[in-house]
Amino acid sequence: MISNNRVKKILLVDDEPDVLYTIKNILEDNGFQVDTYNDPIISLKSYTSNYYNLVILDIKMPKMDGFELYTKIRVKDPKVKICFLTASEMYYEKFRKTRSEFGRIIGEDCFIQKPIKNEDLVKKLIAIMNIDITTNA
Repeated sequence: MISNNRVKKILLVDDEPDVLYTIKNILEDNGFQVDTYNDPIISLKSYTSNYYNLVILDIKMPKMDGFELYTKIRVKDPKVKICFLTASEMYYEKFRKTRSEFGRIIGEDCFIQKPIKNEDLVKKLIAIMNIDITTNA
């Protein structure tokens, strides 16, 4: 569980409803506030700068892929942390080859490959956002 007195807000964009539902529940059970969209264009229109602590984008989506959505969110909010989510090794390789085009380097820790164990996902996001964790002793 997160010990911070300020709730960490995450935006999750993925075109697969099952993925949205599952990840949202996992993260909310661990103290995060999660907004979800299954349409990247609607998520961009609804995006509010300086609101989210982290954005998680699926790479392969209809209408607009995660890389394009990343670039458009960066224009609106240059400081938000953004991670990519995909099940495809091919997209991971594209990510590695093109990440220098994004104006700033995206670390390897901001690439989440599906499937991922629930506890590994939570640990990874906690590390990315530099969150203090409480232990229930």
